[in-house]
Amino acid sequence: MAERFALRGTSIRHVEVRTLEDFEAQIPQADVVLVSGLWRNTLLARAPRLKLIQSISAGVDQYDKDALKAAGVRLASAQGVNARAVAEHAIALVLAMARQIHLGRDNQHQRHWRGMIGDLAQREDELGGKTLVIVGLGRIGGRLAQLAKAFDMHVIGTRRDVSAGRGAADEVVPDSRLSEVLPRADFVALTCPLTPQTERLIDAKALGAMKRSAVLVNVARGRCVDEPALITALSGGVIAGAALDCTVEEPLPVDSPLWAMPNVLVTPHTAGETRRYEDNVLDLLQENLDRLWRGETTLKNQVV
Repeated sequence: MAERFALRGTSIRHVEVRTLEDFEAQIPQADVVLVSGLWRNTLLARAPRLKLIQSISAGVDQYDKDALKAAGVRLASAQGVNARAVAEHAIALVLAMARQIHLGRDNQHQRHWRGMIGDLAQREDELGGKTLVIVGLGRIGGRLAQLAKAFDMHVIGTRRDVSAGRGAADEVVPDSRLSEVLPRADFVALTCPLTPQTERLIDAKALGAMKRSAVLVNVARGRCVDEPALITALSGGVIAGAALDCTVEEPLPVDSPLWAMPNVLVTPHTAGETRRYEDNVLDLLQENLDRLWRGETTLKNQVV
């Protein structure tokens, strides 16, 4: 991030830290902090000059919002900076599972040339005419809907406020009606935020409502899925497969059954980690700095 920021040629002095110890040493001089996982709320007491925290990530659960507000420190999330990237990753996972790319890679490692398959149910599939249910039709989900329509999929989206429009989706239903559309899905993609309402949203009951041929794609948060229930469903043929960019515990423990399941594709929470990510975040940071310098009261993606 510091390297990309330096290339912009601003006159803003900046320093990069990689450890909590260095962060604690530097934060008393900081007016602005660009941070995500390294943040600790105890740092606030050591930051008398701090005016703005620009989160590197969309998630801001780690910040004590009340304490920041009391201290007069503004907080903005990075929501939306990786919407295109995560949507592209999601459609890549859908394609990979439909075309069995993960099994092809496994066969490559074993130097095994798979022959033609007579059983139609075991062959690769096409996306045209398949139904994709997108749980959370926000920025990422909306972009995913556009991509899915390019493959002639039927798209059903869920969102809290259906009046906000359906965009590229063919149908939009309120979150409360997810159970009604799950049986229609060939693919279920989670693009929702983690909230008390979405934690373990995909549980044994939800998995049981899906087709046995359906695939779950999770590019949201691991805790949106009841992981033990998912493992049971995958082992028992309740659903056909899962493509997971996030898991409950990260890194995924080496003893997790998910690693060895042939019907599971795991990527290490890299959906939004593209070559452009840092510059996308820095664009947002500079926009918010400009707003502060102009004396504006509202930041882009303002949280506090």
